[in-house]
Parts: sequence; C-alpha cells; structure tokens
Amino acid sequence: MMPNASQVIREEPIRARAGLPVLLLETPLLLAAGVACVIFLEDAWKVASLVPFLWAMIWMGGFIAVAPNEARVIQLFGRYLGTVHPAGLHWVNPFTTKRKISMRVRNFDSDKLKVNDHKGNPIEIGAVVVWKVVDTAEAVFEVDNYEHYVEVQSEAALRNLATQYPYDSHDEDEKKAAVALRSHPQEIAEQLKREVQERLAKAGVEVIEARISHLAYAPEIASAMLQRQQAEAIIAARRKIVDGAVGMVEMALNDLSRKNVIHLDEERKAAMVSNLLVVLCSNSNVQPVVNAGTLYS
Repeated sequence: MMPNASQVIREEPIRARAGLPVLLLETPLLLAAGVACVIFLEDAWKVASLVPFLWAMIWMGGFIAVAPNEARVIQLFGRYLGTVHPAGLHWVNPFTTKRKISMRVRNFDSDKLKVNDHKGNPIEIGAVVVWKVVDTAEAVFEVDNYEHYVEVQSEAALRNLATQYPYDSHDEDEKKAAVALRSHPQEIAEQLKREVQERLAKAGVEVIEARISHLAYAPEIASAMLQRQQAEAIIAARRKIVDGAVGMVEMALNDLSRKNVIHLDEERKAAMVSNLLVVLCSNSNVQPVVNAGTLYS
C-alpha cells in the first residue's frame, strides 16, 4: 500500500546510547587492531588483522556530539528514525545520516519592500521576525530549505499585511474606526505574527515575535504626504486654539454678567466676542486700541 503523500512527518524523539561508555570500549579495540596491523604487516595475517581495524573505524563514525539547543535528525537509508535532543556525547548506528538542526532563537530582518497600502499609496515597509525550529522532522522533510522558506514566507506575509491596512488614518472618523500601519503598531504586530505563523507552521517553525522595523512613504509621494501631515497638524492645532478661545470668551461674558460688572446689549456682546477671539486666536501680538470716548462711541 502506497503511503499518503499528504501525510505530515512529525518529530519522534529517540534516546541514543551514551557515547562515553562506547568510546571507552572502542578505544582499546581500535588500538589493539592498529597494533595487530603493525605486527602482522609482512605476514599472511595482514588481511585478517585489517578487518577488526576497519570495523572499529566504522564504529567510530557512530559518535555524535549534541550541543545545547541543538538536535540531530537520524535517518537510516532514507528512513526517518527519530531526533536526538539531549546535549552530550551519543552513539547511534554508524550507517545512519545525522543532520544537525539548530533549535536556537533566530532573527530574520526583511529587506525594505515597496508595496501599495490599502488606499493604493506606495509605501516602503520592512519587518523583523523572531523564530525558532520546534519540529525538526517538519523542518527537514516538509520543506526543501526551511531557512529560505522562512525568509520567503515572511516577506509574502508582510506584503499581504501591507495591502490590508492604510499607512495612516487622516480623517477623525477613520482614526477612531480604522487600524492603520503607523498609528496602531501593537495591533499590526499581532496580525503580522499570526499571518507569518500560519505560513510557517508546516515547516515546524514557531514565530516568537514579528514587528515592523521600517515604515515610510515611497520617495515619489513622500514630499506630498509630508505636506498633508503638516496641514493636518496645523488644522488640529487651530481647532484646539478656537475651542479654547470660545470657552474663555464664554467664561468672560458669564463672569461679567454674574458679578454685575457691566451690562452689554447683544450688539456690544458680539463686538466684544469678536475682539476677544481676534486677540486669543491671532498668530501675532495684538496691538491694543484705547477708546478715549464712551463705550458706545
């Protein structure tokens, strides 16, 4: 029966033999075989003495040294036997292949990608993805090169994310409702991590963190967008000034009326409001005009 082509190969930890006892047993045999070769070098036993020496050399090929946060994927004639994780000196079947896989945390810093955001504006975006291998069997057998796979899929997820959100929200209603790349870094980072993880799960990779490291408008529109941002900042500042000035004028009129300082008709109130707003909202220092006549002249 043919195996299912869609079946995913999962990691199977195995316990290899301790390497030190095998080394202590193998070293005297190797030395004895070497001495026998020298003694019987010119004798008819020459060929026979080489057999244990060669066998001892083959056995020496079964030793593997595993460092912390490292693993060895063991295969025998193409068949996956398992993965050795514990750090130290181990001995396995010398006829197996032993592929070293790093389990350490690694960073991938993407190139600056030029894409269009949700509104069609060309932007430059880059990201940092922190990842590590958690399933050595999937990393080795499910993809051709898992390190290259991480790079390609991370950049693909970043491109897809950039097209789903605008660079920035310009209108007040949009700022309250929409998530933007520049103004919502935490939400964007979480979404980017989810998208990258979905793509890398089949390669036995866990995404620890994913964040945007570079974000800017493309050079051809950067100047225009800067002017737009400056205009929005000026409008927002003016709005604050006007709101504050209106409140101060209202407070002044209420205090004058409450304390019976002066009684003004509607026309004079309008003139006073106009003068106060000019004073409070002006960009330059206002020159006072002294009225030497009566209030109404």
